[in-house]
Amino acid sequence: MPLFSTLDLFALAWFLGAWAIYSLTLSITERRKEGLNSEMNRYRDIWMFQMLGREVRMVDAQIVAALQNGTAFFASTSLIAIGGALTLLRSTDEILQVVAALPFGITTTSVQWEAKTMGLATIFVYAFFKFGWAYRLYNYVAILVGATPPAKEKDTPEAKAHAERLGRLCEVAGRHFNRGQRAFFFALGYLGWFISPWLLMVTSVTIAVILWRRQFASDSRRALFNE
Repeated sequence: MPLFSTLDLFALAWFLGAWAIYSLTLSITERRKEGLNSEMNRYRDIWMFQMLGREVRMVDAQIVAALQNGTAFFASTSLIAIGGALTLLRSTDEILQVVAALPFGITTTSVQWEAKTMGLATIFVYAFFKFGWAYRLYNYVAILVGATPPAKEKDTPEAKAHAERLGRLCEVAGRHFNRGQRAFFFALGYLGWFISPWLLMVTSVTIAVILWRRQFASDSRRALFNE
């Protein structure tokens, strides 16, 4: 007897497809410089070149520290979420007794529930690796900020090349941070599978549409693009 029905497997493929298609679409638009992320990458480059002209770079160090703190917060949250998923895994029988009494009456076996919970934990593990690597990259950014040539050398080719390297490294750190956050958002959509495969398909599309709107049709994008 298969672990999941055909509908469940289709819903899971739908979920993974929505995630993959959104990520691929976002990567393409970033190359075309159309989305919110690509515009922020441009401002990262501007920031690094502006830093070259500053004698005192305490503000830049504080900005990097703030980025590190935000990334560390999400990395810690990922570990807590993993612990919560493992707690669900250890309390399968008790949880099934509770959900069976709910009005919508979830019908599932303990093995199916555990498999779904492992999938949820896997998403949070992926998010942790993304946030952990982003934190490490921001450490590298902080080191490179400290290694920036003095302001009197801002017009030299070496200083400009250093600013370009810093901008690219900061962009990569931001990209990994964004992927970790994306995993969090899609994890919320994944929760729909615990109720129904139909709901998983609905929540997958809903999450993708919300993220797309924030990238290409939000007030923040209009503010940056002066639209």
